[in-house]
Amino acid sequence: MKRPSLNTQILIGCLLGVAGGLWLSQSGQTSEPIGQNTLYGAKLLGNLFLDLLRMILVPLVFSSIVVGVANLRAHAQMHRVWTTTLAFFFATMGIAIVIGFGAAHLFRPGEGLHLDMFAEATRNYQARQMPLPDYIAQFLRGLFQNPFKALAQGEILAIVIIALFLGIALVAGGERYRNIRVLIEELQELCLRIVGWIMYLAPLGLAGLLLQLVATQDSQLLLSLGHFILIVTGTTLFHGLVVLPGILWAFTGMSPLRFLKGAREALITAFITSSSAATLPVTLRCTEQHLHVKKDIANFVVPLGATVNMDGTALYEAAAALFVARLAGIELDLASQLVIFFVAMLGAIGAPGIPSVGMLSMVLVLQSVGLPTEAIAILLPIDRLLDTTRTAVNVEGDMVGSLIVQKLTAGKA
Repeated sequence: MKRPSLNTQILIGCLLGVAGGLWLSQSGQTSEPIGQNTLYGAKLLGNLFLDLLRMILVPLVFSSIVVGVANLRAHAQMHRVWTTTLAFFFATMGIAIVIGFGAAHLFRPGEGLHLDMFAEATRNYQARQMPLPDYIAQFLRGLFQNPFKALAQGEILAIVIIALFLGIALVAGGERYRNIRVLIEELQELCLRIVGWIMYLAPLGLAGLLLQLVATQDSQLLLSLGHFILIVTGTTLFHGLVVLPGILWAFTGMSPLRFLKGAREALITAFITSSSAATLPVTLRCTEQHLHVKKDIANFVVPLGATVNMDGTALYEAAAALFVARLAGIELDLASQLVIFFVAMLGAIGAPGIPSVGMLSMVLVLQSVGLPTEAIAILLPIDRLLDTTRTAVNVEGDMVGSLIVQKLTAGKA
């Protein structure tokens, strides 16, 4: 008998966790020895899964960002092309994050629903709060640290800055630092292999986390999740159907209908596979043959975009961070939201274009402002559903970017 796919196993694990939690809650077993032992075992499984993710997070983030920036090395002669490309990618991701924040503030999913499971994180967050000037000073000091200290202590923002500097140095050094670049690429591959192993524990880990969550909470969480799904899907579609086509029309004069007709095959493939990497050959074909982008520009912008440009993912992470904060009873201040803006954007650099990779960068975003990483127990079961739309928007951004870059760099590459 063929073994179910990992996604199917995760779905089964989530359903079993919810069913077990409902049984414990409805039968009143949570105060009985059998219920307490079950909750203890669920907590052990859930914490083991989270600890394994935290274990691999630092080397994966470090190597992915370095590799993502260092991939510019082969195109150093195309200075105008890659600077325009990066400017477009960061601008549209910034717009997407602002849209995510705006929707989360406007519709306020999760408001009034505080989860006891996150109580410890709430206490820790309240202890960290300080006046805005002091917070900014501490934030700036935390950006530039001893690399070994930052890596050893998991100082996420400092690690991102170190990785950016190292990636830029590898670009500037060219072939002189080829061996270092290859070594870090192999480190990223090793980290992704280990992530694959950890994901085998995901069905059990998520079942444990959800059992613990459902057994101690009421049904309002499910209603709040439905609200959150509608908000994220609606804002992602708004970015993909209004914002990106509007930017394209403003810079190139191409109508949204003409663009969507030429990009249709790639968008459908991205929606079905939830993988910008798997969609890459189709994206390149649509960009070159249907949208008539020059081969040299398409071959640079589209593969780089599959790694760096993640509009849909950035929007989702911004909205999800505010959603989790409200579930934890925390109202994030402006400084914390700026940190999320910064980390969500840079966390996309080097993120592999594979299904549900947003889970790892979501852990990164939550950790950056002291929010509970246990929240992935709530987010991962719905992640596959949301991943379809945001991957299609990620791929759309790559094609829009290639058209705009071609227009702005015509005769100057």
